[in-house]
Amino acid sequence: MGKTVVISVRIPEELERELKKYGINEVEVIRKALINEVKKAKAKELEERINEVADVLKKIPFEDIVKSIREDRESR
Repeated sequence: MGKTVVISVRIPEELERELKKYGINEVEVIRKALINEVKKAKAKELEERINEVADVLKKIPFEDIVKSIREDRESR
């Protein structure tokens, strides 16, 4: 994964006691949560870009798309 950095999180003492009581590894929970948030952000960004491309593609006549595909296949 490369270089790492240290982040610090403050939590209530009661929550810390409960984490220990149930054997929950807070570092892994936080790491997974951050990874999931980044995945969600990337997916949202990709969806927005797809929508932008879709808007452009809607302006191209279907016949032109079919023609381009045929030309590409025939050139192989």
